Formats: sequence, structure tokens, C-alpha cells
Amino acid sequence: MSDMRHFDVIVIGGGPGGYVAAIRAAQLGMSTACVDAFIGKDGKPALGGTCLNIGCIPSKAMLDSSRQFHNLQHSFKDHGISASNARIDVGVMVGRKDKIVKQFTGGISSLFKANKVTHLPGFGTLQANRVVTVKDHDGNETAYSATNVILAAGSVPIELPFAKFDGEHVVDNAGALDFDKVPKRLGVIGAGVIGLELGSVWRRLGSEVTVLEALPDFLAAADADIAKVAAREFKKQGLDIRLGAKVSAVAVKRNVVHVTYSDGKEEHTAQFDKLLVAVGRRPAIKGLLADDCGVQLTERGQIAVDEHGHTGVDGVWAVGDCVRGPMLAHKASEEGIAVAELIAGLPGHVNLDTVPWVIYTEPEIAWVGKTEAQLKDEGVEYRVGTFPFAAIGRAVAMNETAGMVKVIADAETDRVLGVHMCGPNVSELIAEAVVTMEFHGAAEDLARIVHAHPTLSEAVHEAALAVDKRAIHKAN
Repeated sequence: MSDMRHFDVIVIGGGPGGYVAAIRAAQLGMSTACVDAFIGKDGKPALGGTCLNIGCIPSKAMLDSSRQFHNLQHSFKDHGISASNARIDVGVMVGRKDKIVKQFTGGISSLFKANKVTHLPGFGTLQANRVVTVKDHDGNETAYSATNVILAAGSVPIELPFAKFDGEHVVDNAGALDFDKVPKRLGVIGAGVIGLELGSVWRRLGSEVTVLEALPDFLAAADADIAKVAAREFKKQGLDIRLGAKVSAVAVKRNVVHVTYSDGKEEHTAQFDKLLVAVGRRPAIKGLLADDCGVQLTERGQIAVDEHGHTGVDGVWAVGDCVRGPMLAHKASEEGIAVAELIAGLPGHVNLDTVPWVIYTEPEIAWVGKTEAQLKDEGVEYRVGTFPFAAIGRAVAMNETAGMVKVIADAETDRVLGVHMCGPNVSELIAEAVVTMEFHGAAEDLARIVHAHPTLSEAVHEAALAVDKRAIHKAN
């Protein structure tokens, strides 16, 4: 075993958790390797994981393209801009998305070179005693040893037993980013982040989109007031969202996808040209852990870790989608940095209570902290302030007036417990709320801070004022 190449840190997984952990470990002076199995559309290894290749980045590129097209057809006329016979070239749109993906995956390769991180393309398996075997894409296997191993294998889409992905008619998020034309009828199983975002893309390009959601409540993870506002806007946009719709069978006949579902009272059938299955994701741990490596799994199939991301096996850590907590790229990155710093003997910490959530629909949805329902369940006394974007000058000037900001503060201490938003650019506005909560700020703090005028951020300011019933631009 002595002839094995040794690293201070080997990271398995090159997504937002893994590649960031590898770069930080290298910055801290450790010899670092990153094992990653992803192959890009060009058949070559591509770093960045699901997020950069078939998730966050490409979906935002497509959301932006579809938004431009939708605005050209529907809202530009309000500005006095007219255009006739607008058409979308789906091939060009998908090509632009692919170019952006290649730019970013290539960017990580450059960062690896600059930081002297060794990229090991192939599938990594953790063996006993911190040995990592890497099977490359030709089937050759090489063993490496490490002082520390960081497991950052990410997650994969959950496949329904009766709706297997075929890449043509029944697709996952990757397939829904690569249609060669706008499907006339698109079915989506699951009204979560992926279903809503990709459903929005194709709806704006002209698809009839039907979203089948098994749960009775829309966006149950979000605050109820925000979910209600969002549902109303999506309905206006023509997204047909059917709640309490439990799908039981999917069959492809003559290029048409036949879906059978029940609404609790009776059975229904629906026909689609394409079906996106977006019912959630599960940790990508198949083949990751040798039987004798010692790493334990939870009952949910996640890698068991403590609050520091340590597995309990000496020198073995895990971060991102394959451990507890929200499956979000930014959470994975922060955990990757924290673990690299802990390995180097520095303090590393991630506060899972202040991880922001964002859904990049139109309007956008974002939140951090507790919802009203959670606080009621916990018996916490609280006060609420809300403010609509319709009363914000900048939003009106932008012609994007849907939505609101809601600030929830502790009734006694005034400390901010949660902030919930639906509206234009709230993916950016939520950062102010995260900072406030990280600094244990009060609604009064947000209310006292001068916000530039005219900006969308004034909605946060006014919602904070409204907690104390002193909003200026609405009746309290």
C-alpha cells in the first residue's frame, strides 16, 4: 500500500459542496484531490456537479431566456414597445444555456489549476482506512490514500417505479433542460422548486403546463401567505396546478404520455407530449461507501454526521445534499468551507437555521427562518409586518407589482425570526434578512436602517416598520 499516492484531503464529488471544499483545503496549504464522475454533453469530464451542469445555472439561463420572450409578447406593450411575430428558436436558447454551463465548468478547472487541486475524473468509493478507489471512465481503478476524506456526492432525482425516466417522453430536470422544441402539452409531477421553475420556462414559451402535486397544500415549506400570493400569480400565468393529485400510472403510447391520477374522490387521466418527474431528490450514495468503511447512514438514506459534518469515522467528513439539512447549493458550499477549515484546525460553522431558500419563478419566492405555522406549533409569541410591492415606486416603474414582503419578529424581544418574500428580485433582497438574523437583529434594526429610494429593498424596510404598526406607505 505504500506506493499509493497520498493526499492530505481527498474530496469525492465536484459539485458546489465538493469543489468549494477542495479549493478551500488547497488554499489552507493541504495537498488536495477532487474525484468527480460527471461527464458533460461533449463527452468530457465536467466539474460543478448537478448545480452547474443540469441544475441551478442552466435552469436560470433558460428562465431568463423564457422571461425575455414572455415579456416581449405580453408586457413590452405597456412600455410602448411593440413587436410582431415574435418567435423562439429553442435550439439557440438551449445552445446559449450549454455555452454558459461550459464557461462555468471550465472556470472550475482553471480554479483547480490555480490552487493546485488534482482533478481525478471517475467514480470514487471510500474504502476502510481512508483509502479512496477511483474507477475512471475506461474502467481502470486506482487507489489513493488520504489523511482526510470529504464525501460530497450530492443527490439524484427520485424515480417513480411506474414512471421510469426514458430521456425522451418521461424526463428528469436534465431532460427538461434539453427539449428540442416547445412541447404542446407538458405534464409535471411535483410542485416543488424544480417542477415550478421548469414548468415556468416552458409555459412562458407556449406550452400548456399541468402540474400534479400529491400534497393538499401548495408550497407547504413556504409561509402560507406567500404561497397563497404565488399560487394566485401562477394561475394568472396559466400554470394549471392540481393539488391532492396522486399519480398511480404512467404509460407512453404512440408518443403520447398517458398519466392516471386520483384527486381523492375519483380517478382521472391526462395526456401529455412530455412528462417531467420532479418529486424530489435523494442522496447519491450508490457505490460511494465500501461495506467496511465504517460510515453510517440515517433511516432517510443520508450520511450520518454531527453538527460539524464529521461522520464519526476518524478523518471522514460529509457535506451537501448527501447529509441532513436543505438540499441547496449554497448550503453545500458553506459546509464544504467549514469542513476544510475544521480540518486545518480553524473554527468552521454553518447555521442551518439561516440558510435562505429561493424559487426562481416569476415572481420570485424567497425566505429565511421560521414560518408563522412553525412558530404557532412551537408556541412562540410573535408579531408580523407585511408590505406589498404594489406600493413600491420602483416595482411599479418596473411593471412588476405582484407580491409582498413579510417580517416576523419575536413579540417580546423584537428579534427577527423569519422573513418571507414573493416578488421581483427577492432572490437578492433576502440577503439583507439573512444578515439581520445572523447578527441577531431586531425588526427595529431593519426599520432604523436607511434604504435607498426608489428601490425594491424599501419593501423590506416598510415591512419591518409594519411589525410595529408604523409603516409609512400603507394603512396599518
